[in-house]
Amino acid sequence: MKTIYKKLLILVLLLPFSVLAQNIVNGTVLDKISGQPIPGVNVNVQGAANGVSTDFDGRYKLENLKKGDKIVFSFIGYTNTVVDYVSQKVIDVSLEEDANQLKEVVINVGYGTVKKKDATGAVTVITTKDFNKGANVTAENLLNGRIAGVTVNTSGAPGSGSQIRIRGGSSLFASNDPLIVIDGLPIENSVGTGSTSFLASLNPSVIESITVLKDASATAIYGSRASNGVIIITTKKGGKSLAVDYNFQYGSGEIVKTIDVFDAAAFRTLIADKRPNDVSKLGNANTDWQKQIYRKTDFIDNNISIRGNLLNAIPTRLTVGNTYQEGLRLTNAFNRTTVGLAMNPSFLQDHLKIKLNANYSNEKNRFADGVEGSAIRFDPTQPVYQAGSIYGGFFEYYNQGNSKLTPQTPRNPVAQLLQTFDNGKNNRFFGNFEVDYKFHFFPELRAVVNAGFDQADGERSKRASAFAASSGSNNDIPYGTNEFSTSMRKNKLLDAYFAYNKTFNLLNVDATAGYSYQKWDSYNYLSGNINDPNLPTGKTGFPQTNIDIDRVNVGFFGRTNLTYNDKYILTMSLRRDGSSKFNKDNRYANFPAASFAWKIKEDLLANNTTVSDLKLRVGYGITGQQDVGNNNDYLQQYNLGSGSSQYFFGTVALPIAVSARQSADLKWEETTTFNAGLDFGLYENRVTGSVDVFYKDSKDLLADVATADGSNFSNRSWQNIGSFTTKGIEFSISTDVVRTENLNWNLNFNVTAFDRKITELSSDFIRVGENLAGTGTQGQVHKVGFAPNSFFLYKQLYDVTGKPIENGYADLNNDRVINASDKYVYRNPDPKATFGLASTLNHKNLDFSFNLRASVGNRVLNAVNASRAQYNFLTTGGTVGNIPTSVLETNFNTTSNVVLSDMFVENASFLRMDNITLGYTFPKWLEGKASLRLFAGMQNVFVISDYSGLDPEIANNGVDNTIYPRQRSILGGVNVKF
Repeated sequence: MKTIYKKLLILVLLLPFSVLAQNIVNGTVLDKISGQPIPGVNVNVQGAANGVSTDFDGRYKLENLKKGDKIVFSFIGYTNTVVDYVSQKVIDVSLEEDANQLKEVVINVGYGTVKKKDATGAVTVITTKDFNKGANVTAENLLNGRIAGVTVNTSGAPGSGSQIRIRGGSSLFASNDPLIVIDGLPIENSVGTGSTSFLASLNPSVIESITVLKDASATAIYGSRASNGVIIITTKKGGKSLAVDYNFQYGSGEIVKTIDVFDAAAFRTLIADKRPNDVSKLGNANTDWQKQIYRKTDFIDNNISIRGNLLNAIPTRLTVGNTYQEGLRLTNAFNRTTVGLAMNPSFLQDHLKIKLNANYSNEKNRFADGVEGSAIRFDPTQPVYQAGSIYGGFFEYYNQGNSKLTPQTPRNPVAQLLQTFDNGKNNRFFGNFEVDYKFHFFPELRAVVNAGFDQADGERSKRASAFAASSGSNNDIPYGTNEFSTSMRKNKLLDAYFAYNKTFNLLNVDATAGYSYQKWDSYNYLSGNINDPNLPTGKTGFPQTNIDIDRVNVGFFGRTNLTYNDKYILTMSLRRDGSSKFNKDNRYANFPAASFAWKIKEDLLANNTTVSDLKLRVGYGITGQQDVGNNNDYLQQYNLGSGSSQYFFGTVALPIAVSARQSADLKWEETTTFNAGLDFGLYENRVTGSVDVFYKDSKDLLADVATADGSNFSNRSWQNIGSFTTKGIEFSISTDVVRTENLNWNLNFNVTAFDRKITELSSDFIRVGENLAGTGTQGQVHKVGFAPNSFFLYKQLYDVTGKPIENGYADLNNDRVINASDKYVYRNPDPKATFGLASTLNHKNLDFSFNLRASVGNRVLNAVNASRAQYNFLTTGGTVGNIPTSVLETNFNTTSNVVLSDMFVENASFLRMDNITLGYTFPKWLEGKASLRLFAGMQNVFVISDYSGLDPEIANNGVDNTIYPRQRSILGGVNVKF
């Protein structure tokens, strides 16, 4: 009996443990508005010390539960949710944002982080739930229109890069592109051989957040290359629980609009009226050449991500993706395969943290030359194909007797695309390895070492047979095209710094000090056209290899944040940068910055119930610019002659050594920025926003400009030539218009206005921009007192009926002669203001969103009409050619100076809807084992504008001389989370 009691007692004691061991609950924590998973959510049993956190996919597993336990889900920026445990196997939770806590969001500011409520500079961060929806092939399109002061202008070419501008840029001739930093690795904004853009190798699906540093008080920590702002991209990390995400998206696109030219019937009438002697040159076809060079397109994007705890110790993420995008131009296609690996383990009770990010991309492209000009000009009465044509069966203008091409005539644009095989590929590997150690004997101090590496190897071949009229000589039988090029670009980084953080009573001290070293090296190889019989060595060509001089940047940096009583914050930073692009006397420059923030609410509005948050920010800083090409121009260098400039001794070719230009006294371009801002929250932070005013002064501007004859080994060289200023204002606001248990509607709006003005130049003005057709000169200028790239044109005169007078221009200097002295500055491409509006509506499992952008006051020079809409272009090279129908409005006959008339500068203000998306989520698909979201949408939905050209959004400083059009796409897809 005693033994039985003992067994019963043991059973009673063990029973609770067996019950607890079996009581396990799994689930996923999502954002209530976006439906996206939330990593790092604390999941605890109320009153217990133990708990778990959700992994990157928002998944968790909680053990040892008993009936009646209250499970608490908590995360910074969200309202706590409490769920009673009654033996559920699965508990999925959707957390609602707590506007009162959103100020606790942590943002990356370079070499460290700061809470958003403590930020003193002009810094904006957007995360996965804020990203633009749709076919975002490259990373920058995720934020287009979402952040005040940031514009992104993307070409219609597949996988193409974008012109990114933060507050208008800060340079005239040097780069205006922001510095891009991926997981702590600054990357170079240059496109390798075979690639479409420098960001094309990064799969947008792996990005967790994008932080934009806009003013110098925030960017000065990066010193060099930070004059145009900094964009910090942070990729997704590994998770502790096994989870699989699969995303699929398909799109079908087509051309939206073409240039208005005469169709075949109207063209025959026009020729009969204006060129009756050329009627016999017309054909019998009816061809819309613009529609012939374009096609309907396919877009397919697949990516799968696996996250889990490797070896039960290493949170890991592996992402594999493939993106295929066809361009509107026949044959043009972009194909990218990416593999991304992230590991972020911690050891020694979180004293030692390691981050490994590795990314590989294989990019394959078939490029397509711009043929829009030929398509606009080609005779619409001629067919695409012609029986018996020696040029691959395509219609071409050539002499039937000797098969020679007719000179000065356009080539068949369809044939040019189909007969040219321009293929490229680029393999790129980039990533970083970071070690973060918090000293055991001094836990307030951390040592961080970050090593980064980026290498891209590319090649490109362009081939066209002798049966392609568009290849080789334009006046004889073509000899075909056979060109080949390769390149290698390498970037190595080492950052090492100490970070100290300690609170002394009411004062918190956060200090960082360190060293940075970055080195770039590259080479390019070009074979030339090895089919060209006119080369001195026959058909072998002249292979050329250019090895760029290594470029090195070193930096010493420090930053201190002092926070008193959690209300008064002072940030000071200093970076001393050295660049190998300058001589030893000008090599180093100092970039200081200081900013201050005051949380006004508690001091002045403590009892105000309307204002829930208010912070004043002021900042000052200096940043640098060193983009003077890759040639280290301060050195005396010698260049070897190319294939067309060599000495021959018999059959042996010897290269010529030619002195290169030199800029011995070149020094840093510097931009000084002043910024003042106000962050606010209203009605318990249901409405949040900010206002910033800024002033930038760029001095010692780097420019590649003319030099005096005999003063250098070239008629141009890099010089420091002047200065210009930018002043502007930004406003952004976000609000939950409706916030109920089942319905949430959020609107995010921003507006930016800025004005740029040149204050000093080395000469009265400098002509810039494209060499406009038929003029031999440019139509834009840098001039003191005006905005950069202002239009420099003749003032058009009009008759009493309001019709423009052909070659009738104002004699502005009253010398009774119309010449270049009568040109004047007429407007500029800069917008008066830009706007962005994002709307997100969620009703239970249904989501609906759209994005709008607008630009007001920007001007575009319509060079398509200016250089082609004249009757004399009806005849060319003994044939007839098409012209824009806008000629009917002017009745201009000759080009002369028509192309430089100010009448072709148009108001290109626009309102564009970039994307609209409708989705529905099945949160418990496959019996709760997965969630499924189905969605459909449209990209490039509409554009409202009075601009007469193809598209009012022109990246080329406001000159529209034909562009690659943007397609409109219908999209659909599925997101599955296991």
